[in-house]
Amino acid sequence: MDKQNNTKLETAIFAGGCFWCTEAVFQRLNGVEEVASGYTGGDIKNPAYREICTGRTGHAEGIRITFDPTKIAYEELLEVFFATHDPTTLNRQGNDVGTQYRSEIFYTTEGQKQKAEEFIALLENENIFGKPIVTAVSEQKPFYLAEIEHQNYYNDNSAQPYCQVIIDPKIKKLKKHFSNKLNTTS
Repeated sequence: MDKQNNTKLETAIFAGGCFWCTEAVFQRLNGVEEVASGYTGGDIKNPAYREICTGRTGHAEGIRITFDPTKIAYEELLEVFFATHDPTTLNRQGNDVGTQYRSEIFYTTEGQKQKAEEFIALLENENIFGKPIVTAVSEQKPFYLAEIEHQNYYNDNSAQPYCQVIIDPKIKKLKKHFSNKLNTTS
């Protein structure tokens, strides 16, 4: 809980491809207090990255976002989520292929479930992507933190080729379309 204004922080959990990418995007938003990369949606307890990569654990690479709803609404998080990955490709984001790269929203409250379903319906009705959205909306399952080398990856490794080729364009898109939502350190 934020001691300064007594605001209750909330949690959102998204899977939208490689967690290095989604983590980097959401870390830059005003009102987002913390972003953790991890594994969720599967049935194996305490999975490791090498197990996730097999695609047999049922887990997706995901992020757990702790946010201040007085600074950024859940609907705004949804807007950024859908704008910074392709929600029309099943079990794939670019060259990352497998069930661990699926697009899925893991709601933590019934209100989040309703908002996510309504947001997807709006996108579908307006045919925003020109193809059906395959993003699943599921009740949260246990979230297992990824290994330390996967936390804060982009910020610590932005010179790496993967970061420059895959993540940099997402950050540029974020800055272009959501400049009003960025924190002052972005």
